Amino acid sequence: MSIDFLQTATPLTEAEAKQYSPLSLAFLGDSVYEVMVREMLLREANRPARELHEQAVAHVRAAFQAGAAVRIAEMLSEDEADIMRRGRNASGISVPKHATPADYRKATGFECLFGYLFLCGRTARMREIFSVVWSESTQER
Repeated sequence: MSIDFLQTATPLTEAEAKQYSPLSLAFLGDSVYEVMVREMLLREANRPARELHEQAVAHVRAAFQAGAAVRIAEMLSEDEADIMRRGRNASGISVPKHATPADYRKATGFECLFGYLFLCGRTARMREIFSVVWSESTQER
């Protein structure tokens, strides 16, 4: 029996998942998305760890995630778009020096969506969205 470690042990209902603050969902979504990026980079080729790290950073930085948020916007359901919007509009975001406020807000919305989908146990949808982001990013390389 195979266990998908990117599957929550106890999925929440959408209503339960929406009870979490957008920044809490983004906190979780950031790590879920990063694991997916790291897995794909590792599966592409056996590279030195330094190179894997550099490529992972390129995919998880705010500017990349902001672009990904724009690219997937059309494929989102109304509910998913609302979750991403809640993350983008969350208050209390402190923008790091390496990102623009607009990019950082979009990236937070993107991470919020991944956290929400993970908590709801919607792994297939999460992977579908990730696949679009990944395939478009590999076309740009």
